[in-house]
Amino acid sequence: MHVDMNAFFASVEQRCSPALRGKPIAVVGSAKRTVVTTASYEARAFGVKTGMNRFEAKMACPQIIFVVGDNSKYIDASVRILEILNSFSPLVEAYSIDEAFIDITGCLAPFGTPSALAMEVKRRIKEALGLTCSIGIAPNKLLAKLASDMKKPDGLVIMDEASSPGVLEDLPAGELWGIGPRLTEHLGRLGIRTCGQLGRAPLSLLRDRFGVIGERLKLMGQGIYSNEVAPAGHEDEARSVGHSTTLPADTSEKGAIRRYLLKLSEMVGARAREHGLKGSKVCLTVRYPDFYTFSRQKTLPSHTNDTRAIYMSALSILEVMRLRTAVRLLGVSISGLAKGSGQMSLFEDDRRRQRLLEAMDEVNRSFGGYTITWGSLLDEGSGCDDETGVISPAWRPVGVKRINVK
Repeated sequence: MHVDMNAFFASVEQRCSPALRGKPIAVVGSAKRTVVTTASYEARAFGVKTGMNRFEAKMACPQIIFVVGDNSKYIDASVRILEILNSFSPLVEAYSIDEAFIDITGCLAPFGTPSALAMEVKRRIKEALGLTCSIGIAPNKLLAKLASDMKKPDGLVIMDEASSPGVLEDLPAGELWGIGPRLTEHLGRLGIRTCGQLGRAPLSLLRDRFGVIGERLKLMGQGIYSNEVAPAGHEDEARSVGHSTTLPADTSEKGAIRRYLLKLSEMVGARAREHGLKGSKVCLTVRYPDFYTFSRQKTLPSHTNDTRAIYMSALSILEVMRLRTAVRLLGVSISGLAKGSGQMSLFEDDRRRQRLLEAMDEVNRSFGGYTITWGSLLDEGSGCDDETGVISPAWRPVGVKRINVK
């Protein structure tokens, strides 16, 4: 079973403020250059979409109401929803802040049918939180996620092995979970545009073009997916730890860019240290005002979660770049992750820096993020203001994807 909350952030705001119910609203961040994170279904009817800026949303729907997101509300609702789902089955995977998978094979007896179980899940969530969800039920996670998206809002779709081939035959391949725009484009160049075509494509063709994932793509086109529901504590290991930020104004001033890189490096380092992770690669992402986005990465001599090492690596990548215009967005991440603290440093300066980072982390955990931070981020006019954004939908209640937010 895949449970997908409907227009989650917007629905939470409408639940909390009766004056917003039935009206077109868009949840945005508090920054000047914010975008629509979620629009209510009333706003979507006018063409308002996630990612639009305020001007675009206002053009599409002149009567739209912008609501600055309140992350504490969304986290509270997400945690309460998971508590409800865990009362039905011990096998619940929180896929994002507003989505979850449930293995229901062992909990059908009290309800008789999957449909009856799904309706009880809907009733419990509606009763406790005043929110609706769409539910998909299928033999595997891939098809369940597809089914939940077929009828919104407040839908219920059950797909069995007999009906799935007919659904997949003419379905665009890009509708499948895990096949994004770039992969869709590459498949199109091979003449593969539907799931039916993907499932019938020669395995040798897919392997030659996509390597080891070619076989997996073919199986997905046939509706075959083997990954099981991963409850808390059994999730796949994180592949990277990263943060990005849209700048308040486009800038080409290297000093301001460096300060943002330091702030992002500290956010990445602190989260990696919290979970005992170190990375062997640092990646810098840059987005221009025209939304052209690119990334460059650097391999480190050893694994690290040291803020200074991450920052200096990101800075070295920046120094060899030739920025063609001002910068709109910056992102820093580490990958090639390994668990454990590694060997103790031989040098006293390194050990002192490690103790400093541990002390900063302890104070910030106790008193809130950035109670202690780097002096250059406190300079007057540094441009590194800490405006609140709306939490990423990828947030999860446990693990490295649980990001501390305002």
